[in-house]
Amino acid sequence: MSARVAGGARPLAKPAPYPDMKRGDFVPFERKMREAGVMEAAIGAFRHNYEALCREETGLIPEEAIRPAEGLAVFEPGAADFDPALLARTVVIKLNGGLGTSMGLQKVKSVLEVRPGVNFLDLIVRQVKSLRETSASPVRLLLMNSFSTSADTLDYLKKHADGGFADASEVELMQNQVPKIDEATLAPVEWPANPSLEWCPPGHGDLYPALVGSGWLDRLLEAGVKYAFVSNSDNLGAVLEPGLLKHFADSGAPFLMEVTRRTPADRKGGHLAVRSGDGRLLLREVAQCPDADLDAFQDIDRHRYFNTNSIWLRLDLLKEKLAGCGGVLPLPMIRNRKTVDPRDKNSTAVIQLEVAMGAAIECFEGSQAIEVPRSRFAPVKSTADLFALRSDAYHIGEDGRVELADIRHGQPPVVKLDDSYKLVDAIESLGTPSLAACDEVGIRGPLRFADGVVLQGKVSFSAAPGEIRTVAPGTYVDGDFSL
Repeated sequence: MSARVAGGARPLAKPAPYPDMKRGDFVPFERKMREAGVMEAAIGAFRHNYEALCREETGLIPEEAIRPAEGLAVFEPGAADFDPALLARTVVIKLNGGLGTSMGLQKVKSVLEVRPGVNFLDLIVRQVKSLRETSASPVRLLLMNSFSTSADTLDYLKKHADGGFADASEVELMQNQVPKIDEATLAPVEWPANPSLEWCPPGHGDLYPALVGSGWLDRLLEAGVKYAFVSNSDNLGAVLEPGLLKHFADSGAPFLMEVTRRTPADRKGGHLAVRSGDGRLLLREVAQCPDADLDAFQDIDRHRYFNTNSIWLRLDLLKEKLAGCGGVLPLPMIRNRKTVDPRDKNSTAVIQLEVAMGAAIECFEGSQAIEVPRSRFAPVKSTADLFALRSDAYHIGEDGRVELADIRHGQPPVVKLDDSYKLVDAIESLGTPSLAACDEVGIRGPLRFADGVVLQGKVSFSAAPGEIRTVAPGTYVDGDFSL
C-alpha cells in the first residue's frame, strides 16, 4: 500500500536512491560495481568513460578531423606455411558473449547448428585441434563469455573434454558488466522490478580490462604466449591463418586490424580512417558520427575499409601500454541512449557506455591494418545469413574451416527473407536448396523447398498467406516464381 500524507490523498514522493550524490560523483558506481564483484580493471575503465561523459564529451568524430585510409597492405591466403614456433606462442580468443535473441534463441548463439549436429563451438574446437595436430604446438583457446553465455557454453563443451576444452579455468575469459546510467541524474539507475536490467555489457572493448583483471594477461605471458588472434565466435570465416600470423610477427606492430572492402551492405558499419592531427589510424562507428556527416560516413568510395572485428595483439606490448596509462586503455567512449527496460519505451531513460575493441588501434604507436578477402568476414547475424551458410554455397572442412565454394569466386549469395522468417524456428522447415550458383534469392510467404531444388542467378519465390506451398525439385534460373 502506498504511503500517504496526513489527511490527504497524495502519495509521498519516492526518496532519491542516492540522496547525497552530487552530479558526476563516481563513488556510488564504484560501490555498486565492487559489491557485484566487478574487476578493478573494469571499474577503472568505466570510470574513464563516465568522467568523459560528465565532461560532456560526445565521443563524436567529425569528418573534418579525419581522412580516408589508403595504401594498406593486402593479404593473400596461402602465402605461408604454419610456423610451429609462432603457433606455440599464440592464443586464439573468441568473443562469445552474445545471445541469439534477435533470431529467437534463448541460449548462447554459438550453440546454433550450422550443419546437422555441428554448431559454432564444434567448429571452433575443430579449428584449434587441427592447428595443434598440424603444427604439434599447444595452441591455446580462450572464449570470452558473458554472464549470459558462460553456463550454456561450458555445459556444451563437456563433449570436448578430451582436449581440455571443458575446463573453465583453461578456456574461459569472463566479460564484465557495467551499470546503466540514469540519463536525468547521471546516477546508477535503479529498477527494483528487475535489478538485472540495471546492468549492461560494456562492449567488446572490455577485452582489455578483462584480460588484465582476470589475470589471464600475466598468465599467458608467463607461459611464453606473445601473440593473440581475436575474433567473433559467429564469424566462421575468421580462422587463424599462418600467413597473417607471420606477417604480424615480422611487422613488430603492437596491433593489427583486419579490414575488407565496404559494399553497399556495409554502409552503416564502422570504418577505418586516419586522424588528420597525428596521422594515426582510428575506427569510427556510426554512433560516433555527427548527423551532418552521415553521408560521408556512408560513402563507401571515400571510406573504403570496414573493420571485420578480427584483430591481432602483441600481448607484451599491451602490458607495456597498460602500465604506461594507469592500467586503462584510453578507448573512445560510445554513448548509447536507451531505456532501462528495452521492451518498455516508457521506462527510465538511461545511457549505456560502451567501447569498441577495434578502437584500440589508435592507442598504440605503430598500429597497422591489413586488407583481407571478404571470405574472412562471414558472420551470422540473421536467419538469412544462416540460411546461406547451411547451403552448398559454403564448404566446411574437417579442419573446421568454413569457406565459400570455388564457384562463388569469393562472393556470398544474397538472401532476402520476409519478416515471417526472422526467427530460427521459421527456417528449420524451409528446406535447403542449392545456392552454389545463386546470386540472389528472395523468399516471401509460407513455402518450403523440396529436396533437389537448385537455384541459379537471381530468383525470388512468393506464396500467398495460408497453407505452406512446396517448391518442387528442379532447377530455377533467373525469375520470379509464385506458388
